[in-house]
Amino acid sequence: MEKPNVSIVLPVYNEQGSLAELLSCLHTTLALCVDQYEIIAINDGSHDNSWDVLKQLASQSPRVRLINFSRNCGQTAAIDAGIRHAQYDIIIPIDADLENNPSDIPLLLEKMNKGYDVVSGYRGDRWRGSWLSRKLPSILANKLISWLSGVHLSDYGCTLKAYRKEVLANLRLYGDMHRFIPAYAHWNHSAKIAEVPVSYTPRKHGKSNYGMGRTWKVLLDLLVLKFFADYSRRPIHLFGSMGFISILGGLGAGLLSVYFKFSVVYHKDFVQTPLPVLMVMLVVVGVMLIMMGLLAEILVRTYFESRDRESDKIKETVNI
Repeated sequence: MEKPNVSIVLPVYNEQGSLAELLSCLHTTLALCVDQYEIIAINDGSHDNSWDVLKQLASQSPRVRLINFSRNCGQTAAIDAGIRHAQYDIIIPIDADLENNPSDIPLLLEKMNKGYDVVSGYRGDRWRGSWLSRKLPSILANKLISWLSGVHLSDYGCTLKAYRKEVLANLRLYGDMHRFIPAYAHWNHSAKIAEVPVSYTPRKHGKSNYGMGRTWKVLLDLLVLKFFADYSRRPIHLFGSMGFISILGGLGAGLLSVYFKFSVVYHKDFVQTPLPVLMVMLVVVGVMLIMMGLLAEILVRTYFESRDRESDKIKETVNI
């Protein structure tokens, strides 16, 4: 079977202790399983000597290509830069802390040879001994992401994934959205997605850049993910539905206040109950939500009509 050409995307943030070992393992593994390859290392504003180590390693091999950020922009921005500068047909992001094992890359490529567009690694033995504090939240988060996105993966947080370059076409990543790339590939290109188990090794150098504090960021990213999945082309359906629900709630509060006003048993004047104020507030909020939906529709239509969206939809033509 013909060996593929592979671009490795390596986001780096304060990983000077692991870089030499990691790149050595990458060179050894890739030399056996691919034809041509490149390693694109993105220094994401490291405060240690990571950039100097990278420059030294790049001087030893022309296959190592470097991007240096002027400040820390986050893992998503680093992966996005690596994707945009990748030259080869298959793109594989990998963590720089040695938690992902380069020797698992052939497993991803073998699965991809079976016709898949995205192959995601999942770390089955991660968080061993930390069931309540780390394992259970991870399981619940992955199930929630799978349910919202419609793409069922066991480990969205695993950086080690393989993508065909065409399913990343026109992809631009923002915030902390890199973990949702498989979902974007599925929505925009109907990508075929598979999983393979990969090994997990606790980091040898430095400290983790992630903690439980990012849980809230993931939840907020899920809201953005759900919006883009269901309402990016029809925001009026979201804002309009919320607006009508609010207006109906306001009308219900108004009717209830009228009932109390004329009830013999539960008589209360309008000034004796907060229902009239609640009615006004809910109706105003509902109207504002509908107006926001209309404004969002205008913005979305302006955005799409200013671009040749048809070229994004057509995969192939014959005699056109």
